Amino acid sequence: MNRLASLTSRLVVTAVALVAVVSLLIGTATTLAMNSYLTGKLDAQVRSTLATFEGPGGSGPVGTLGGPPGSGIRLQGRNQQPGTLNAFLGPVTRRGSVLTSDRTSSQVVSSAGLAILDEVPIDGQVHEIHLPGFGAYRVIAVKADGLSLTSRKPEPGVLVTGLPSSDVDDTLSSLIWWEVLLTLLGVMAAAGVGLLVVRRQLRPLREVADTAHAVAELPLASGEIELGERVPDHLTDERTEVGQVGSALNTLLEHVETSLEARHRSELQVRQFVADASHELRTPLATIAGYTELARRRPGDADAIALALGKVEEESGRMTSLVEDLLLLARLDAGRPLECEPVDLTRLLVEAVSDARVLAPDHHWRLELPEDPAEAVDVPGDEQRLHQVVTNLLTNARKHTPAGTTVTVAVRPDGFSVHDDGPGFPVALRATAFERFARGDASRNREGGAGLGLALVDAIVTAHGGSVTLSSEPGDTTIKVVLPR
Repeated sequence: MNRLASLTSRLVVTAVALVAVVSLLIGTATTLAMNSYLTGKLDAQVRSTLATFEGPGGSGPVGTLGGPPGSGIRLQGRNQQPGTLNAFLGPVTRRGSVLTSDRTSSQVVSSAGLAILDEVPIDGQVHEIHLPGFGAYRVIAVKADGLSLTSRKPEPGVLVTGLPSSDVDDTLSSLIWWEVLLTLLGVMAAAGVGLLVVRRQLRPLREVADTAHAVAELPLASGEIELGERVPDHLTDERTEVGQVGSALNTLLEHVETSLEARHRSELQVRQFVADASHELRTPLATIAGYTELARRRPGDADAIALALGKVEEESGRMTSLVEDLLLLARLDAGRPLECEPVDLTRLLVEAVSDARVLAPDHHWRLELPEDPAEAVDVPGDEQRLHQVVTNLLTNARKHTPAGTTVTVAVRPDGFSVHDDGPGFPVALRATAFERFARGDASRNREGGAGLGLALVDAIVTAHGGSVTLSSEPGDTTIKVVLPR
């Protein structure tokens, strides 16, 4: 949940940051455009103010400087607006004034202000200055051919005129405050709406997470596991990102469920394997213990001792064979490599069928070889283990079919097959025929073997990279062995 909340927070913060950045960019662009527009308009007014000094013939800037003796000096053009700066900087006369709001008087510019006006370039362009006592001004400076002064002769100099930029600054300041206020409101609105929208959009992902949490709380360590939890179908549409996650999670759960079922089956098989192995070993051990006790109680009975030793030897052989089979299965399960030498499969089958004819003359043994007798079927592998495969299959056919049954061994280009026309495998045994200790008889009749023959066949063939298949019906049973060439 913390990760989901973190994702929600990151998405909301990202959306708010984008709104803030966009608002900042728009506000900056608006402020710059408004500043350029208002400044240009003010500059045009400054140039218009300069035009009020034009003489009737357009001979250059002219003006009046006058007033009664002892009064404030006033330098102005025609119809100037309040706050207009006018200054004349000549060799003799250096005066400047700012028209008051009532347009009937003016305030004199100080010598410090006149010094600043001296630095204004005489290029006909409008420049920004800060005039002490009056604030920021946009001014323009031009050369004056002559200026009519009261009781004085005209003299050449520089005429500087300008307008205050306070109105522009106030407008821009107000605009900036409004932009800041609107940006803050936009960010707050984006945060609120973004939080609602993101939570709504992530609600399906939260449902997927709930399914994952429900599965995580199940006890999966041991026993039979049933994973009934699945992401709902409406959240598995792979056209959406959440649907892809939901579909992937369902696929993962199916794989996990299959793996857990396989593990549970394996646990059951191991338990059954241990139980069956214990049972198979317990019988010969009990027999050995019994006949040993018989020999101990009759030390002078030579016949009893001979019988006991014979039974001990017989049961020891049975137990040794069983242990060797179990050891071989364990080695094959561990993946230990077998020998890999060319094996003449045709010769191997011929020898095995010949041995079977001697052991079970009451069966009909047939061997089908390739059409060309000179053509041998060679396979890479362990000859001893492959011989064990063939022997186990023929022994299985001999023990579990009645006398008179025809057993046909056919050599194939990819291996061989063993077919018989006996009663076939019981239906309940067909699916588990190659499992360990799988036997058709319900009783523990030891004449039928320990139930490891076909399990060894499957393990050895699999270790050679091949496969074994079984098809069985009454009168038609075939075990097909496929080996890599």
